[in-house]
Amino acid sequence: MTAFAQRCGVHDAARASACAAVLQRLQQEPIERVRVAWCDGHGLLRGKTLMPHAVASALHDGLGLVGTLLLKDTSDRTAFPVFEPGGAPAGFGGAANLLLLPDPKSFRLLPWAPGTAWLQAQPWFADATPVPQDSRRVLQAALQRLREAGFGMRCGLEVEFHVYRITDARLDPAQAGWPGEPPAVELIHPGYNLLAEGAADQLDAVFAIVQHTAQGLGLPLRSLEVELGPSQIEAVFDAMDALAAADAMVAFRNGVKQALRRAGYHASFVCRPPFAQVMSSGWHLHQSLVSLEGGRNVFVHAEQPLSATGQHWLAGLLAHARAATVFGTCTVNGFGRFRPNALAPMAVLWGRDNRGAMLRLVGGPGDPATRIENRVGEPAANPYAYIAAQIHAGLDGLQRRLQPPPPTESPYAPGAELLPTRLGDALDTLLADDALVQAMGREFVDVFVQVKRQEQARADAAEDPAAFDRREYFGRF
Repeated sequence: MTAFAQRCGVHDAARASACAAVLQRLQQEPIERVRVAWCDGHGLLRGKTLMPHAVASALHDGLGLVGTLLLKDTSDRTAFPVFEPGGAPAGFGGAANLLLLPDPKSFRLLPWAPGTAWLQAQPWFADATPVPQDSRRVLQAALQRLREAGFGMRCGLEVEFHVYRITDARLDPAQAGWPGEPPAVELIHPGYNLLAEGAADQLDAVFAIVQHTAQGLGLPLRSLEVELGPSQIEAVFDAMDALAAADAMVAFRNGVKQALRRAGYHASFVCRPPFAQVMSSGWHLHQSLVSLEGGRNVFVHAEQPLSATGQHWLAGLLAHARAATVFGTCTVNGFGRFRPNALAPMAVLWGRDNRGAMLRLVGGPGDPATRIENRVGEPAANPYAYIAAQIHAGLDGLQRRLQPPPPTESPYAPGAELLPTRLGDALDTLLADDALVQAMGREFVDVFVQVKRQEQARADAAEDPAAFDRREYFGRF
């Protein structure tokens, strides 16, 4: 019988060689477990832990998993009546299985978990057809469109997040819930001392864990910084190809949370942890286009701040900004960040090196590092959907040769078109932008919207909004 990987059309000589290399390492190295992980619709990793002898069959014939994992909201409640006729998207009825195909080239050892290796996978239907609700596939399709237009994309990540010391893990069965209660925590630095050298020394043990985790995963970590808020830090990465950047964001969040938890810390990538005096965390996505031949940054102009290509791309990002917001900020919690004078955007504006604007142009005439920084994102966002939406918006600007308005100097002044400030409103705005919906994929968007509608409804019904934030987001993201 033909192997499932061959039926999917992904198995070639290069993959066969990579599979053989993985199996050889499993025989020669003291590896006791292999985690096969994939990214769900919220940007969180799910997976199964295999014994080494089971890896060969997973590589060739796939690994079953319940398909409803792509239909769940942020509390793990399924948003579709999958046991009712016609109640689920095609291929998901009856909570049918999907099949995961691991990528052998992703094989790595986990630096915080001795004896444990890791493989990244993507889901397929049992008939060997792609799953359109797979967000990584959505980004791959967007990048294919970009290549057909003659470009590649480079992304740099600036990720703010919070780290707390755990004082009580709260595993008492009497406190179990759906979702469960997060641990009790305390601050690791008091905050409001931005980039303080003394605070950096105070955080040396935490920084060391984050550094060794990122570098052990092969991620191009550039710097670790003390952020403004209490217990808040930032990680900055060198620019990467877009798909590698999205993979890196998922791997970084997952690895840092696990490695710090083993050391008695709770890392949270939720935008606004449920505490007084908290500072919101953002995820600033730097982006530029490069030529397919030579890798030249096509945003650079010898005399102007931004090339014509860059201007069209910028204008496309602005044209679809409100609809694309929900892919960069995708939780009820995250919309609390859009407020005046908070180093977060409020309106559909761009500026030259202006951190209050939604889009910040960095660089200038002749600077090979010229890029556009989108500041709308929260660190809990699904990176595949976030970057895919940027590509489709930018491509529309290129194809229609749109021109941006003048840059803002007053990003919080009244009169500008405002970003959505509520998850439900952001979903409505997305659905009103048919071009972006079609580009992202109607089947993907339909599931995304229904899952997020359920999340918004549950938040609206919560008797204690702070408790909802604490359980739904702080304990899980």
